[in-house]
This record gives sequence, structure tokens and C-alpha cells, in this order.
Amino acid sequence: MVYGHIRRPATDRAIRRASFRLALPRLVSVRPKKRLGQHFLTDPNTIRRIAAAIDAPVGAPVVEIGPGEGALTAALLPLYPQLVALEVDPEAIGHLRKRFPQLDVRAGDVLDLDWNELAGEFGGRQPDGAGLYVIGNLPYYITSPILFSLLAARDSIDRVVVMIQREVADRIVAKPSTKAYGTLSVQLQRLARPRFLFPVSRHVFRPKPDVESAVIALDFADVPPLGVDEEAFRTVVRTSFGKRRKMLRNTVRELADAWGGTLPDVYATRRPESLTPEAFVELTRALGSS
Repeated sequence: MVYGHIRRPATDRAIRRASFRLALPRLVSVRPKKRLGQHFLTDPNTIRRIAAAIDAPVGAPVVEIGPGEGALTAALLPLYPQLVALEVDPEAIGHLRKRFPQLDVRAGDVLDLDWNELAGEFGGRQPDGAGLYVIGNLPYYITSPILFSLLAARDSIDRVVVMIQREVADRIVAKPSTKAYGTLSVQLQRLARPRFLFPVSRHVFRPKPDVESAVIALDFADVPPLGVDEEAFRTVVRTSFGKRRKMLRNTVRELADAWGGTLPDVYATRRPESLTPEAFVELTRALGSS
């Protein structure tokens, strides 16, 4: 007696059928392009969570950066019919216009966009204080330039909800005296109100990125005025962290000489990562900016 299943050889027809299935390319709507840093979301739960996080009032102007295949767009458009989609990939643009005929798709590089001009199309900041709401899955290689462009236009923007590399998200919300705390932390924490919302696994993308991601929110409404020249503030922060292991007396004293101010003793022997964002404002004022 022979126990177990006897495997029969496959027929020629079965072999040909299996080979044909393997040879068929996977049908996708948009081909992800490495040069554009495209990684498309595939998980419905993650998509819903990101869309819900924008929390914009009914009728508010919402702008999506880099919609790609339109996974997030499909969740946003029924709620925000004025949605504007900013896309640089011609293939994705064609796909979006076909899939969402009613969608306002704008072709071009987001870094070339004048956010204040776009807000003006909607009447600028509304009487009730409402501005633009911006959402998107940012290309990791240009995350910082995009964030700084949004920061520069914060008078026209209420909230930003973006998915970025987890490491960058951690830097944005980092506390003083930690390794992650730096230029991005200070500027965004003083000029906005950043929040870490939730992590995103690399396994919910096509193709799968090499890093983990996270979703953050930046709120610009009701942030107190800086009180010093903004460019001077940025210069002090960048100069200080340019040599973060050195004491401030070795990095920013030249700024005091150039601006006609002084470097207070309380800051002279400290390193930049020990200063809070508000302390950098005070330091900027002392160095001669007002």
C-alpha cells in the first residue's frame, strides 16, 4: 500500500497556461517613477486616516501635492469639490484628468508655485480667518524645500497634512537637547504648530520604499508673531547649527559684530541644541535684529 498523494505530471496545456500567467505584466494605472520619488499608497485604511486628518471645513479650499494615481484624491474630492491637484508627472496628469473629469489638475513643479497667488484665487484668507488647506504624500528627496516653501506662505495657509520620511518627522517634533533637534525643529516649531500624527509602514506602498514614513500636521493659524526679522532669525538658527558641537560664542559672535548687538553671557557657553525655539528668538534680538 502506498500512502500519500501521488503528484501527477502537469499537462502541456496546463504548463502553457501557467507560463502565460507569469508572462502577463501587472496592469497598473500609473507607472511609479524613481526619478520623481513616487511611491503610491495602496492601503485604504491609511488613505482614510490621512484624508480625515486635514479636517477642513465644508467648502474650504484644499490643495493636494503629488496625487499620483489619485488614491488620496478619491477620498478627498467628494468632501472638497474645489480640490486643486498639483502634479508634475505627465502620465499621472493624464490619468487623473480621465479618472476625475471634475478635478482641477494643475501641471507643474510644486516648488515653482506661488502659494499666496493660489490662495488669492479663492479670495485669499477669508473673513473668518480660513486659508488654504494643503495635503499630500511628499517626494522624500524634496521634502524640506516643500516644507520651507509652505512655511514662507503661512499667511495664506491654515493647515498642512503631509506624509514624509519618518526620520524627518521625528526631527520636526524633536525636543531640545536631543540628537534629532536642529534647524528644521526650531523653525517649524516657532513659526508653526507641528504635530506627529501617526507612523506609516513601508508595506502599504507600491513600490515599497526603503524607509518608514509618518504623517504630520502643521497648523499656521493663531501662531504668535515672531517679533524679530524672520530672515535674521533663520540666519541665526542656520549659523548656530552649522557647527552644532561648538559653543555659540564660536559661531554667532560675528553676527553680533555685523548687526551691532551683543552675545549675552547666558548664551555664550551654550550649544545650539540646548536652546528652545523661543530662546533663538531672544538670541536673534540680542544680536542686533529687531
